[in-house]
Amino acid sequence: METLFSTANLLAMSGWVALLVAPRWRPANWWYAGLAIPALLAVGYTALLAVHAPGASGGFSSLAGVARLFETRGVLLAGWVHYLAFDLFLGAWMCRRGAADGMNPWLLRLCLPPTFLAGPVGLLLFLALRAARLRGAWR
Repeated sequence: METLFSTANLLAMSGWVALLVAPRWRPANWWYAGLAIPALLAVGYTALLAVHAPGASGGFSSLAGVARLFETRGVLLAGWVHYLAFDLFLGAWMCRRGAADGMNPWLLRLCLPPTFLAGPVGLLLFLALRAARLRGAWR
């Protein structure tokens, strides 16, 4: 489990580095960080769920049920891989959307760390900066 955890983290981190280095470069924000890595993580997520979810107790109908579900280490790891895949996918989308809108790449880079650490916070920052940019506050 620890090896899978480390591998998933390193894979996702390589996508984040690609976005930080070249947020407006299509091979980085579309193919690598936007498609290839999230797809690989999605395969890992699916495999983890297929193996570990059937025997897990708990469920999604209550907070207590979710807590019981994540007591199963394989399901917990699947949840982490889920975060890695979707936050990276979101970061790549933000880079593509920002580039299409003519957003300054440094503003895009400002949004990536909070998206990596706390996805919705980074998304909120991106949407606020994008709205300000579209209203002509800055480029």
